[in-house]
Amino acid sequence: MRRLHKLKMILPYKIHKEGTNTIIIALIVLFAPVLMVYHFFYSFPLLLFVSLTALFAWLFVLHFFRVPTRFTNRNGKAIVSPADGTIIQIVEEVETEYFNDKRIQISIFMSPLNVHVNTYPIDGEVVYVKYHPGKHLVASLPKASKDNEHNTVVQRHKNGEEVLFRQIAGTLARRIVSYSKKGEIARQGKEMGIIKFGSRVDVFLPTAAKINVNLNDKVQSRITHLAYFS
Repeated sequence: MRRLHKLKMILPYKIHKEGTNTIIIALIVLFAPVLMVYHFFYSFPLLLFVSLTALFAWLFVLHFFRVPTRFTNRNGKAIVSPADGTIIQIVEEVETEYFNDKRIQISIFMSPLNVHVNTYPIDGEVVYVKYHPGKHLVASLPKASKDNEHNTVVQRHKNGEEVLFRQIAGTLARRIVSYSKKGEIARQGKEMGIIKFGSRVDVFLPTAAKINVNLNDKVQSRITHLAYFS
């Protein structure tokens, strides 16, 4: 644990606390074959190949749990992206879990290479939080929004408008972490959780919202304005 702490100090970004156990387990699992090759099947080319493969795989796990330093692009009328990724859907959809009416749905696909920390899109009270177990379909599929394991959070802005955002697990993801609590007042850009490995975040906005992104746009948590309240 002490060595992992020292590693955090020299990296150009922080390592998320939710990744500590995964990083340690990955270190043990990935480098066990290196020791086996060294002791039982020694061959320098084979040892080099296995060692480099294990190293790159472990660095990928390390990189996945990175938390870059960012300042929130704050704007009282803006809905800021709660996730890094690519816009794969902008559509008017009937949201059936909370609103039961038409909303503008913006879907953000998070590849394993994206930062997976999620943040609050607006300033406001958290009025709804609910976790749903489910399947692990490919996160880019439209039905993944309802069928996959997901966690739904709704914030109410001071103007009375509400924004729903949904953390959705993907094929590789098996755990959604959310720190949201009903009744808390959350500030725009504050961290609210993380999804482990490949996933998606859906954001449901009022139909009158002015959309500020297009399909296939790359967006960043805390920085990109997805839309503006009318």
